[in-house]
Amino acid sequence: MELKFDEKGLIPAIVQDHYTKEVLTLAYMNKESLAITIDEGMTCFWSRSRQELWRKGETSGNRQHVVSITADCDGDALVVEVVKDGPACHTGAESCFFNGVYLSEELKAFSYEGLYELIKGRKTAPKEGSYTTYLFEKGMDKILKKVGEECTEVIIGAAKADKDETVYEIADLTYHVMVLMVQMGITVEDITRELEKRHVVDHKVKQERMQ
Repeated sequence: MELKFDEKGLIPAIVQDHYTKEVLTLAYMNKESLAITIDEGMTCFWSRSRQELWRKGETSGNRQHVVSITADCDGDALVVEVVKDGPACHTGAESCFFNGVYLSEELKAFSYEGLYELIKGRKTAPKEGSYTTYLFEKGMDKILKKVGEECTEVIIGAAKADKDETVYEIADLTYHVMVLMVQMGITVEDITRELEKRHVVDHKVKQERMQ
């Protein structure tokens, strides 16, 4: 479609993490920076403050590999999905959007990434009385024992064809698996990438032990 640039020759580009779908930043492109982005496969923007082109990560090394670029229905805004090499914000934050303005108590959005960060926080900043902190303090053997126990509970619930119980136990298992992930330094993005590489869910693939 034909894109609509504003009177200054710019179009807003919302940069989004390809794996987590988190909004990373809002920047602007002109026709030249958009062409460079497409040609090089890396984000390039127009700096309104410096009045010059700037390739993201040129100095910091935190480049953004472009997966897709989509225009909105009017053709006057872009969404750029990327795989990032590092934090998107100059402050060192993963996203530029971290200053809370409003969050409905009734509609707080759950995300696996948010749960992961909460669990990780209980390890890096232990909290007295926290069950999660207790698991990390007890170490890998305790975490593995709980994962095994929750696997068994899922099987028992499913064997009884009890949907509610199975959902409850799967949630328990998911939480304990994420504790294990944090303990081992495995991220939600690592799992997403592994699943994305497979593309196929209808055929059994034998997992060979990595050397």
